[in-house]
Amino acid sequence: MDSQSHYFDEEPTSLSETSTVDLVLPDLTATLVTDRGVFSSSRIDPGTKYLLQSAPTPEGTVETALDLGCGYGPIARTLVHRFPKAKIWATDVNSRARLLTEKNVGGLGVNVEHPDNIDESIRFDLIWSNPPIRIGKAKLYEMLEIWLQRLSDDGEAILVVQKHLGADSLAKWLTTVPFRVDRLSSKSGYRLLKVTVK
Repeated sequence: MDSQSHYFDEEPTSLSETSTVDLVLPDLTATLVTDRGVFSSSRIDPGTKYLLQSAPTPEGTVETALDLGCGYGPIARTLVHRFPKAKIWATDVNSRARLLTEKNVGGLGVNVEHPDNIDESIRFDLIWSNPPIRIGKAKLYEMLEIWLQRLSDDGEAILVVQKHLGADSLAKWLTTVPFRVDRLSSKSGYRLLKVTVK
């Protein structure tokens, strides 16, 4: 990615150069189309893979699920596989990321939308996210507060965050807004957090 383009830009300026990466999990193997100008374009990000390998199965029924900050769609692809009866959304501000996710999972019934275009009345039973820490703490907290407020009463969000990029301070902040935070596990510098409505 060139220095003038970031994965959280709405319109990436880096030249397109599509390639593929393989998502390999114990229960799923899939080849995904990726491109420059999106998050972790050359491989499945280790944090994302840790989330997909370690996220617990929710106790309740998952009727609606969201991949928040979808990139090219590895989380959405896994949600489709594990919750085939759920209605699933994937969202990202990055237009190139949304196009890639549409290629990778749109044909599987995932609704791929800009964040502003998802009906505010929708409540999610499950949100999975490797949130964009590098947008800065203020913007990150604002984004998470908006989307976590869209959890259903019994819904849960599973977030993966690098410890050295603020996982513990994020967990502490979440407890000051109307959420409960449980640290599920840690591995290779990543924390897996479960967020529910208090």
